[in-house]
Amino acid sequence: MAAVFLVTLYEYSPLFYIALVSVCFLVTSALVLGWFGLGVPVILRNSEETESSTRVLKKRMRQVKNPFGLEITNPAAASVTRGVTLTPDCLEDCVLTCYWGCNVQKLHEALQKHVYCFRIKTPQALEDALYNEYLYKQQYFIKKNDKAEKYCQLPEDAQVVDFGPVPRARYPLVALLTLADEEDREIYDIIAMVAVIHVPDESYRLSCRILYQYLLLAQGQYHDLKQLFMSANSPAPSCSDTFPGESSTDRGLLEKAGLAGDEPELQEENSKDCVVCQNGPVNWVLLPCRHTCLCDGCIRYFQQCPMCRQFVQESFPLCSKKEQDEDESTRVLQDVLPGRVF
Repeated sequence: MAAVFLVTLYEYSPLFYIALVSVCFLVTSALVLGWFGLGVPVILRNSEETESSTRVLKKRMRQVKNPFGLEITNPAAASVTRGVTLTPDCLEDCVLTCYWGCNVQKLHEALQKHVYCFRIKTPQALEDALYNEYLYKQQYFIKKNDKAEKYCQLPEDAQVVDFGPVPRARYPLVALLTLADEEDREIYDIIAMVAVIHVPDESYRLSCRILYQYLLLAQGQYHDLKQLFMSANSPAPSCSDTFPGESSTDRGLLEKAGLAGDEPELQEENSKDCVVCQNGPVNWVLLPCRHTCLCDGCIRYFQQCPMCRQFVQESFPLCSKKEQDEDESTRVLQDVLPGRVF
């Protein structure tokens, strides 16, 4: 009897199709709710719910003092045959050692030895770890706060005009900065800095630039110093905290590390340049994309970077609220005092 009823319903009534679609909808809904739970997808929530329930994790950072700075002077004129000019900027007396044609594999093995075997505090320690796998070495003594240019060039008898096609077995130039005095090595957490520099040659004419910078710590770790990506009209904040593994916190330190481009100075009135509200100063770095584009007010509303749409796993501020207030007070005082009548 039931079978006859279903056949009749199938042949003469659209209710069969309606019932079938309804059953499929209910089953699908049950599966979706069972998989995701009873929570509503983020895209359907209002801003207040998103702010309270989907806040991005804040990365805990540790402030350290980096005694080393290095930048390339006139990179457009640099080449393997003409050499390269480096400008160190160090807080203490340091030794700058330049290794031409350093073996790529041996260099990364040396960084691992700094972690597991012995600390690279001196040029000799790095050379022992490299097993002297480089073509030529130049060394300079750098006085404290001395910004004199140092010219590095391969000798003519080396007869090296290029380092072959990419991928290469040797880096064109590796610069090592180490503290000259043993007492300073006991004071600073960062005891050495290794900079891998690309120098254009006949095979690869990419302009001269710093490819990697590694900060070597006395405790046996090393951090890859990375550049922050800011919007086109975003000057760096005025605070000067340095965060290992992510980069410096202002353009001054980025320039000191050799990672900042030649961008024109912007006027102070353009400093409020959050890419969302265009009102608050940029203060938050989003990870892992490293875009620096949100202010304190907008950071709580975003799970995805507003510039590249990548999901944000962590974030950290360039300046604390207290530092921002102190900096704002200093700027207001500077604006008021010149025209003040006593």
